[in-house]
Amino acid sequence: DNLPMSFPIASHEFKARAFALVPCAGVGERSGVGGPKQYHPVAGRAVVAHTLAALTAVPRLEATLVVLSPDDAQFERHAPDFHGDRAWVARVGGASRAESVANGLQELLARGAQPHDWVLVHDAARCLIQPDWVQRLIDACEDDEVGGLLALPLADTLKAAIQGPNGEPRAQHTVDRAGKWAAQTPQMFRLGLLAPALTSALADPDTAAAITDEASAIEMLGHQPRLVPGAYDNFKVTWPGDFALAERLLSTRP
Repeated sequence: DNLPMSFPIASHEFKARAFALVPCAGVGERSGVGGPKQYHPVAGRAVVAHTLAALTAVPRLEATLVVLSPDDAQFERHAPDFHGDRAWVARVGGASRAESVANGLQELLARGAQPHDWVLVHDAARCLIQPDWVQRLIDACEDDEVGGLLALPLADTLKAAIQGPNGEPRAQHTVDRAGKWAAQTPQMFRLGLLAPALTSALADPDTAAAITDEASAIEMLGHQPRLVPGAYDNFKVTWPGDFALAERLLSTRP
C-alpha cells in the first residue's frame, strides 16, 4: 500500500520481445556447390536471401541478426534486400555453429536485448521456412517455462549403419523410431537461458562436440524443450540434391 504511484506494476512493461538469430558463418563443405551453400542461387536468389525474406515477414520478430564470419565479404551482395531498422548484421562468427550463436547472443545483449527476451535461432540453409510456421512456434512457446523448437516425428524406418568390407555403408540393425523426432529450426529460448547453456557446453571439448543445435545445450542443463510440429518443407539444404528440390518447391509457391 505504500508503493509510489509510479511503481511499474503493469506486466506489459516487461513483455518479452522476440529476436531471430541466423548463424551464417559456415563454409558448406557437404553441399558440393563450390562455396558457402547459403550463397548458392536457388529460384532466382541466394539461399540465405529466401530465409531472411521469410523471417523479415514475421511481425512478432523485433529484429533479425545475421552472424557472419569475420572475413565474409559476400553477404551484402547476395542479400541486397536485407536492410532497415530490423535487419542486423554482425561479423562475429566462430569456428562452430555453437560458437557463432553464442557470439551472436552477446551481440544481441550489446544491442539492447534483455535476458528475458526470446531468441529464435534459425539455420540460414532452411530457406523454405514460412512466416506462419515461425509464428506457430512463437504462439506455442511464449508462455512455456523452457521454450522449444520446430520438429517432426520420424516417419521412416531408421537404420544404424556400419562400414562394409569395401568401405560401403551397411545396415547393422533397425533403430526403434517410437518417440523420436527430427529437429528443425527455429529453436526458441530465452536469451538468459540459452547464453549460459552454450557457454557451459563450449567450456568442455567433450560436451562442445555434442552441441549440434541449441536444444541440445538446453537439454544438458536438465531442461526439456517443447517439440512443436514443423513442416516437411522445412528441410536444411545440405546435399547436392537438396538444391534441386528446394528449387522446385520455391518455384511452385504462390
